[in-house]
Amino acid sequence: MPSTNDPEHLVRETLTAVEAFMAPRLEASLTFSGEAAPRLVAAMRHVLLAPGKRLRPALALEAARACGGTWEQAVPAAIAVEMIHAYSLVHDDLPAMDDDDLRRGLPTCHRAFDEATAILCGDALQPLAFQTLATGFPAETAGEACCVLAQAAGAEALVGGQADDLAAERGWIDDINTRSQDEQVAWMERIHRRKTGCLFLASLDLGCLAAGGDAAARRAFADYGRAFGLAFQIADDLLDAEGTEKAMGKRVGKDAERGKLTFPTVIGNTASRARAEALAAEAAAALSGFGEPAAPLSALARWIVSRSS
Repeated sequence: MPSTNDPEHLVRETLTAVEAFMAPRLEASLTFSGEAAPRLVAAMRHVLLAPGKRLRPALALEAARACGGTWEQAVPAAIAVEMIHAYSLVHDDLPAMDDDDLRRGLPTCHRAFDEATAILCGDALQPLAFQTLATGFPAETAGEACCVLAQAAGAEALVGGQADDLAAERGWIDDINTRSQDEQVAWMERIHRRKTGCLFLASLDLGCLAAGGDAAARRAFADYGRAFGLAFQIADDLLDAEGTEKAMGKRVGKDAERGKLTFPTVIGNTASRARAEALAAEAAAALSGFGEPAAPLSALARWIVSRSS
């Protein structure tokens, strides 16, 4: 497994190793009988196997390792969280939602295929994620694993955060743009801790669960995940404001075009970057008790606020 004293090199080495490790396993997860519609399977492959950072799988795998387990033990968790993430991107990109044409440097699913196929692709990836957990985890923890992911993906978390984000963007909440800065920041944090953060939390918790981590370990990873998730979102907001389409692999500047509330638009770029850096340090500190095995996760937390894509 990756080991180095250079944090940036450690992150690059970790993510490269995760991608190499996950690629054949993600490919194998899309093996179906002849009953699966070929066009649907092609769409699922288009989105799940597309190049990406594999951050959620990396968190699951590295949480397992930090708890004394192995990457192999956390494979079902890593695959399942990537499936839920991929489905969420497919649906988020639809014309009724963000109406995006580019994702991970490729045409979005509804552009590469069609809108109906994209909807069905997301619909198919969701149950496949839970099937992966149910069959991949030992019987004594499979139910809990499914519950962890279901809560993270549901109305109180990922989907609920997306719904509130959409409500603010489309003016369904009449006074959101006239509230004080502190109220707007609290509103954004509440959205993003659910929309973005909860799947990071689930990735870590599932990795910890896969390796038999105890309650104290799971609490430490929850502290890390809460800080990591919000730092990631603030950095993402900054990249949308300052990044390029080529580097990001998706359209940028769309938040400003829509007058959407983001950390840069509410508190400015400088304050946003400072907040993200403080959260990254908070995330790294949460894992101090794990020592060297948690070094990749600590490095990842600091890297997400300095990345260019």
